[in-house]
Parts: sequence; structure tokens; C-alpha cells
Amino acid sequence: MPEAPYHRFAEFIAPGVDRFRFLCSILNELRLSFRPANIAGNRHLFLSPGEVGIHWNQYAPRTVMVAHYDRVPGSPGANDNSAAVFQLIETALRLRQEGLGRWLIIFTDKEELAHGEGIRDQGSYTLAMTLKNSGIGGSRYYIFDACGAGDTLIISTIADYLMRDAARPGVLRARRQVRLLRNRALETARELHMDRVLLAPTPFSDDAGFLRAGIAAQTITMLPAVEAAQFASLLRNKPDIPNALVSRDAQGEHSWELFPETWRLLNSPEDGAQRLTPEHYKRVIRFACELCRRA
Repeated sequence: MPEAPYHRFAEFIAPGVDRFRFLCSILNELRLSFRPANIAGNRHLFLSPGEVGIHWNQYAPRTVMVAHYDRVPGSPGANDNSAAVFQLIETALRLRQEGLGRWLIIFTDKEELAHGEGIRDQGSYTLAMTLKNSGIGGSRYYIFDACGAGDTLIISTIADYLMRDAARPGVLRARRQVRLLRNRALETARELHMDRVLLAPTPFSDDAGFLRAGIAAQTITMLPAVEAAQFASLLRNKPDIPNALVSRDAQGEHSWELFPETWRLLNSPEDGAQRLTPEHYKRVIRFACELCRRA
């Protein structure tokens, strides 16, 4: 099996690199089957099983794994979200070696929003609308974001807070679908005997755009064990603190310093490779592969 290109990670997080062209180059070298897709001016990449050239919408994937490759200007973006991109590249290599089908990996553009932009401006929103129209909106969608630092798998519950006050039939259906995705993630972690797993609200990722477009998506991230334990304790003592992750108005009521340091450093110049824990990447890759193995 070709080696995942971690030796080129420093190039990917270097200032000024065209990350879209860089990814295309890596995927070509690894002979992974992929197609670019320009949707509403955003450049996404679709990786699928099979020989090079198979189009992403020529079959119905059971499991779709998503990671954004864009980053905030001025930040290396090592954890947000370069590590997850490279982890999913290795996942694709392993799935190809096993001959597994019915999966799709999407590297998305414009997950990061500029000041004044809203969820409908996310690349994942117009992407999800396109996926719905293509007939694969009913697949199982898992978002991998900030998976490069820590040993504790965080299965996000932020969708519950986003949809808790809505009673429209479509929202109720999405809520049920998210619960099914979450249960599947928990079952997968148990199947792998993962000893460090936490259900907790997390900062929004591409799941915001997917949910707004009507596609249920479950976000997966990682935290160091100490930070995860401290955050779990915080949630027990301050049960309203997830509001600060959903509402900007609520952020003034809770200091951002209360949240895990790993999250506080995202989108900053300090999000460099020195913060990453590559020794734990295999946890994420095993988990992603197992999601695709489960019928």
C-alpha cells in the first residue's frame, strides 16, 4: 500500500500554498480516484473507490466522510483542518487496499467564514444542496474536523442545541437522523474498544451548512484527555455553556477561556504542527475505516 504523504505535511501548512492544487497533486501521485467539483465558486474534491476517473455520483455511497481543507488567513491550519485531511487520505488508501466500496470522501472548500457571513455562505451549504439533488443526500455523513491533537474521540452533540427550538417536520426528521448517526458512531467506537470517548458540544464545522440544507451530519473531533475531562466537568457544572457555541449573544456570558485550549488556538497563528499528536492518528483512521465497513 502506498504510504500516506505525511512527509509533505509541512508543505501543506506553509504560507501561501494553493492547497487545492497541492491536494490534487498528492491524490494523483497516490492514484486515488478523485474528481474536483466547482460549486457556487467553491472548489471541492471527491474521492471514491475504484479506478481513477470514476465520478462521485455514479453510485450511491453508504458512508460519506467530510473534511474541509481551507483555513483562516494567517493561520497554518495544522489542526484546523490539515490533520484530518491527511488522515482521510490514509483512510482512502486503507479502504482501497481492503477493496471496500460504497464510500465517499469529500474535501470541502470555504468552511471558514469571514466576518459578517452566515451559514448559507459556507461551502458545505451549496454542496449539500447539490448532493440532495444528485440523489445521495440520504447517505450517512460524518464530518472530521480538528482531529490532529489529542487521544479522546469527541462525538459532537452541537446539532441538538442548534435544532432544539425548531418544530418543523424537516428539522424533526434531521434531529432523528443525527441521533442515528451518533448512535452509529458510538457503536463503532465500542466495536473498536476505544477507551476514551466523549459526547459533547463542539464548535460548528461543515455540519452547520449541511444541517441548514437539510442533510443530517455528525461531527467527529479529538481532544487531549485532560482537556476532555475538564470540559466534561465544565458541562456538568455549567449546563448552559453550550449556548456560547451556538449564539454570539451568549458568548459574552461565558469566557472563551473556559473552553479547551485546543479549540481556543484554532484559527490562530499558533495552530501549527507543534500542537499535533501524530501518535494518535491511527485512532481516527481506524474509526473512519470501521464506519465504512459497517453495513
